[in-house]
Amino acid sequence: MGLDQMLHRRTYVGRAYKINVENPDEKYNLPKIDADKIVDVVEEVMYWRKANQIHKWFVDNIQNGVDDCGNYAVSLEKLQELVDLCKQVLENPEKASELLPTQSGFFFGGIEYDEYYFEDLEKTIKGLEEIMPTIDGFNNSLEYSSSW
Repeated sequence: MGLDQMLHRRTYVGRAYKINVENPDEKYNLPKIDADKIVDVVEEVMYWRKANQIHKWFVDNIQNGVDDCGNYAVSLEKLQELVDLCKQVLENPEKASELLPTQSGFFFGGIEYDEYYFEDLEKTIKGLEEIMPTIDGFNNSLEYSSSW
């Protein structure tokens, strides 16, 4: 239990592509999946656990202040803003509470500006810098969601 955060890449494959679906209904105990009807593939490309400062940034900058565990489209420009902000905080740790504040919540993790806080920033930079070049905005897009 606690704050879980995910960044998903949605890739349009259309019905023109053949997808190799090896007995997904048996392997995952799912209803029968008709591979000929798959139009999108969704992958979890980044996962955070109780990185409440990152979650707060998404709520404030992507979700219009609404923290409702919904799925929200995220542009590359906004992700670059987050990367730049994380880098700025790492360069000026004394400004962390001003630039990228923590957020308390039900099982949201610690609100201290400690090594875990800064590890989350480093993980965010590394992960997003790997993901962003894979997004073309035409065949694929990114969505942020959270749960607790």
